[in-house]
Amino acid sequence: MNSTYLKYELLRTVRVRRGFVFSLIFPLVFFYLIAGSNRHVMLGGVSLPTYYLGGMASFGTMAAMISIGGRISGERTYGWNRQLRLTPLTTRDYIWAKVLTGYLTALCTIALLFVAAGTLGVHLQARGVLHMTLLVIVGLIPFAALGILVGHLFTPESMGPVIGGGVSLLAFIGGAWSPFGGDHGFLHDVSQSTPTYWLVQARFTLLGGPGWSATGWLVVAAWTALLGGLAAWAYRRDTSRV
Repeated sequence: MNSTYLKYELLRTVRVRRGFVFSLIFPLVFFYLIAGSNRHVMLGGVSLPTYYLGGMASFGTMAAMISIGGRISGERTYGWNRQLRLTPLTTRDYIWAKVLTGYLTALCTIALLFVAAGTLGVHLQARGVLHMTLLVIVGLIPFAALGILVGHLFTPESMGPVIGGGVSLLAFIGGAWSPFGGDHGFLHDVSQSTPTYWLVQARFTLLGGPGWSATGWLVVAAWTALLGGLAAWAYRRDTSRV
């Protein structure tokens, strides 16, 4: 890993306030607005604050990972990525730096939401917090691939609607705001087929649940393979033009 380039990316991520607002501030504000006045309401079999902890964690962390596409898109437009290819920096180090900065923002989002949940009376135990965090880290892998994919397909001007609209749609279908399609039926099956659904379901580990079923692991693995393959294709297509 090229530590110099990684340090540059981390500093750059911190300085881009728009990304922090979307992935950190929005989930926190929505969590307090929705869960703050409904602490005793039950939704999806759990208290509403616990439900929205998982929902807003999925929303914010998805935004953090997909936002790496915005930086990639900007570098493509201004020719910075072509300059980087003339340096000793490897493709692996370039991609890893982007992904790790996405994870940094995502982990900050989770940490802030855990603190917020504690202020609303959500019962947090170290084991449940660790279990949920680990599941979210794994569940974000396909979204990292998605960020790389869209970064090589769209311009900086179009990245705002792509990221904002894409994250909102995925959060809605995955049940981040409320159960999508109820407890059974076609729409429920559609929701379960998305990695977002399993990000939201990670909240049950806070209640002592076992985590994902075999279906969850298969869904995340399948989307990782699909989006990873598409991201690799988009990268090769982009670099072949240089």
